[in-house]
Amino acid sequence: MYDILIVGAGPAGANLARLIGDKYKVLIIDKRDLENSNPRPCVNKCCGGLLAPDAQKMIAQMGLGIPKDILVDPQLFAVRTIDLTNNLERLYQRFYYNMDRERFDKWMVSLIPKGVDKKFNSLFKGLVKIPGGYEVKYICNGQELTATTRIIVGADGASSKVRKLIGKDTNIPEQYIAIQEWFECSYPMPYYTAVFDEEISDFYSWLIPKDNYLLLGAALKPRDNTREKYDMLKRKLSNLGFNFENKIKTEGAFIFRPTKVSQFFAGTDGITLIGEAAGAISPSSAEGISYALKSSSYLVHSLEKGIDGYFARYKNMVKNIKFNLLFKNIKSPAMYNPFFRNLIMRSGLLCIK
Repeated sequence: MYDILIVGAGPAGANLARLIGDKYKVLIIDKRDLENSNPRPCVNKCCGGLLAPDAQKMIAQMGLGIPKDILVDPQLFAVRTIDLTNNLERLYQRFYYNMDRERFDKWMVSLIPKGVDKKFNSLFKGLVKIPGGYEVKYICNGQELTATTRIIVGADGASSKVRKLIGKDTNIPEQYIAIQEWFECSYPMPYYTAVFDEEISDFYSWLIPKDNYLLLGAALKPRDNTREKYDMLKRKLSNLGFNFENKIKTEGAFIFRPTKVSQFFAGTDGITLIGEAAGAISPSSAEGISYALKSSSYLVHSLEKGIDGYFARYKNMVKNIKFNLLFKNIKSPAMYNPFFRNLIMRSGLLCIK
């Protein structure tokens, strides 16, 4: 019987396994193959691959450094902000690391202690309450398996099946579909790009140069003609001189946008949520790695005194995340209300001249 079974080996799940693997008997499962150098492309993480300052700070606090083979060219220090609604453009200084997200996740997994059992190419199917814990069913390489555990940790992202199974599917954060396409790009681009257009989305879109490619992504509302809105975005940006002719691949994923603190859900005693599964993601930028590392670290600290009483300690610690989400929601209108965004951009405040 395992002490802890972790569903999802992204930054939240991998960081948790890394920090508790020497103290507890742990099993971690993920649908991706995070130990194979040639994974199945259909299950790669859809992500722009920018490591924000908050995530950099968390990595520093954990005493880690990013290996250079995770970083990709170019490393840039400016974001070109295009407001198509107000017909405005500005350039702002920002400090992101441009990285390969797949390599980042594999690096996090490589830090997990050898004593942790890892099952990749594995799909979580369900759970049953049993005396002393839970029985978990999952499919690994086409074979249905079961495992028993005292605690289940859901680190399985915005479409978290663990969260749905414990009855919190009614108060989830607002859900968006992220569509991202990769294009061949031979010309240099000295900035990342953020695009705002009320006709396309009340969230935002992005352009990220990455080695010899250009990534175009958008966060769109489900069931709102998402593909048509994405194609409209491409047409509008093509008129500004961007080239989207040589497409390499398309990716997609659900992402959360918590608009109320009550949408953050830590789970229950015995079935606990971390990272985006709990609703821990920035409502202003959709940045989730810093929240994944922070929430998993809080759970680690709550387990230091043992499993008994861990959940009460975890709930108390994540109040810090709730406060941060509240602050980000107060800040959001400056970015997403067209009137306020127009005033701020026209003022030229903090922009690069």
